[in-house]
Amino acid sequence: MRTTRVFTALAAAGLLALAGCGDGGGTTTGGSGPGGIKPPKIDKLASLGAGEGQVNIVAWAGYVENGSTDPKVDWVTGFEKETGCKVNVKVAGTSDEMVTLMKTGDYDLVSASGDASLRLIYGGQVAPVNTDLVPNYKDVFDGLKLKQWNSADGVSYGIPHGRGANLLMYRTDKVTPAPTSWSAVFDANSPYKGMVTAYDSPIYIADAALYLMKHQPELGIKNPYALDDKQFAAAVDLLKKQNELIGEYWSDYTKEVQAFKSGNSVVGTSWQVIVNLAKADGAPVAAVLPEEGATGWSDTWMISAKAKHPNCGYRWMNHIIDPQANAAVAEWFGEAPANKLSCDKTADKNHCATFHAADEAYFEKVWFWSTPVAQCLDGRTDVTCKDYAAWTQAWTTIKG
Repeated sequence: MRTTRVFTALAAAGLLALAGCGDGGGTTTGGSGPGGIKPPKIDKLASLGAGEGQVNIVAWAGYVENGSTDPKVDWVTGFEKETGCKVNVKVAGTSDEMVTLMKTGDYDLVSASGDASLRLIYGGQVAPVNTDLVPNYKDVFDGLKLKQWNSADGVSYGIPHGRGANLLMYRTDKVTPAPTSWSAVFDANSPYKGMVTAYDSPIYIADAALYLMKHQPELGIKNPYALDDKQFAAAVDLLKKQNELIGEYWSDYTKEVQAFKSGNSVVGTSWQVIVNLAKADGAPVAAVLPEEGATGWSDTWMISAKAKHPNCGYRWMNHIIDPQANAAVAEWFGEAPANKLSCDKTADKNHCATFHAADEAYFEKVWFWSTPVAQCLDGRTDVTCKDYAAWTQAWTTIKG
């Protein structure tokens, strides 16, 4: 199994402007943006017409595969033959890059993460999606429809692609008893000092805030991405103390696999695909969604408000969540598919169980990545929250 989730993760580290207001759990629905901001009025496509012969896409690496990376991995060639829409893809390395590219008007579609999607919606770069023109949408898990990172005022602005949670991974031969809480990485008295690992990104401050939500309720944290001065200071202080336990911070998933395999790291934040890869390499590891819940990510296909090839764009959105194509990309990328019918199409028949694709109770515990802004994402208007620039500056001091 291969993943390029690292590109999406790194994207979260480079954001300084308005982004998603993603909430924890699958019950959150779309609404106005921070501070009551309304998206600009943009009409959605009324009916599907003839294809324009091509479609220009901005996507994460691994989402638009035509066999050139691996001959066995190709869900583009068949689409081109069937629709007559040639696929031109620009691989982006960060959400900032995606937003910049979409502003040019040169691209029809983007596979936006939750830390970029609302920037595109409220910035007028993407149009509402007519889901009636995407037949496979009916089979998307309800837990991915009309969420804060892909809708506004109850209107869909995208087609869900997939999702995943950030987990607590540990060496089963070194960490006993098996951990059930993030205290395994935040407890100052941890017996694993020097062998704890953490994700190397300012967005990781949200993991500390999530821990404090449960363990210091007097702080009043309601959303780990909405932190006022006092709450932010508490999260930063916790991470500075954690720094004394850290053996290494990671951003390259292959290095985390090696660290757990060698035993240099025995406990820390991870992704399910990393757990799978580490196990495949012989490392005695397991992972858990801790009792406090976790942060996570979700991606959405969105169509440009200036799309020159909207009909081919809609055909692509329907194709990429076709059960077979969505199953293929989910396995290649390492994520839970969006289409519930994809679970019968994966080569690994345990894939959906492994990635909790149909387990909405599991994802109710996940706070999907969102970029902090000064207008508090939890709805407070009597205080100012720390924006991502402050998070980035603090991360430098945390690591020392």
